[in-house]
Amino acid sequence: MRFINELHEGDRISGIYLCKQKQSAVTKNGKPYDSIILQDKTGVLDGKIWDPNSLGIDEFDALDYIEIMGDVTSFAGAMQVNIKRVRKAGEGEYDPADYLPVSENSADDMYRQLLDVIGTIQNPYLSALLKKLFVEDRNFLKSFQEHSAAKTVHHGFIGGLMEHTLSVTRLCEYMAGAYPLLKRDLLITAALLHDVGKTKELSPFPLNDYTDEGQLLGHIVIGAQMIHDLAKEIPDFPETLENQLIHCILAHHGELEFGSPKKPALAEAVALNLADNTDARMETLTEIFAADKGKKEWLGYNRLFESNLRRTGDV
Repeated sequence: MRFINELHEGDRISGIYLCKQKQSAVTKNGKPYDSIILQDKTGVLDGKIWDPNSLGIDEFDALDYIEIMGDVTSFAGAMQVNIKRVRKAGEGEYDPADYLPVSENSADDMYRQLLDVIGTIQNPYLSALLKKLFVEDRNFLKSFQEHSAAKTVHHGFIGGLMEHTLSVTRLCEYMAGAYPLLKRDLLITAALLHDVGKTKELSPFPLNDYTDEGQLLGHIVIGAQMIHDLAKEIPDFPETLENQLIHCILAHHGELEFGSPKKPALAEAVALNLADNTDARMETLTEIFAADKGKKEWLGYNRLFESNLRRTGDV
């Protein structure tokens, strides 16, 4: 098979892909068609079946592995494939590892780094809380290691949540050393915990979509609840420390319009918001430029950055 990041407009493709989403719709002329999202480990691709009742179009559902034949075209500046034939693939015809995006960093290595950071926390209550979650709770740890940090936008791959968490923690480490007003143990603990709610907000791969709990509450509120429940399991956990830690979680998106129930009131909450936003934006840029594969200098207007982005040229 050819991976999605290798495809170009005008290609005719034949291969097996994961059908991440499938939706039936009707054209303006009243003709039925199917809109699907194809996925492999390199990305996603929009697909259209304009005549779903024709010969060669077999039955399949979302999350099936399907063999397709079609033509790659361009629509509104993005590639899509017009699918002429499709059938559901059988087990043994594909390797699931080819279809799920995975962090380029080793999961074992990232976990060792995470444990090293936890080992530097001197406050006994914060240390105990972190160990309860990241060492003793094997079910949580498995989910944390396999989850993405987002459905889209940034770190949308297996291991993305752990990779993002470590990056945010490193940025917070720098700030804790550079600015003495910051309480290091509180800031680093908040960095390690700031997105734990995403293990419940998003479903596991291959779906990687919002759960009912995620839709109703969101990862910030879920994470705050998780930390409150954990703190209650630790004898004499100081209420003030719990409130400060939870405040950092509640405020880590910085603004109410960005989903934070509270705006940062503590210096540590300000630092965490800056670190989280920095890593999210830099990873988003990394993924945007990687997806373009260096073909263009100007990449066009991006809504997140509210700017027409350009690749930095050699000087």
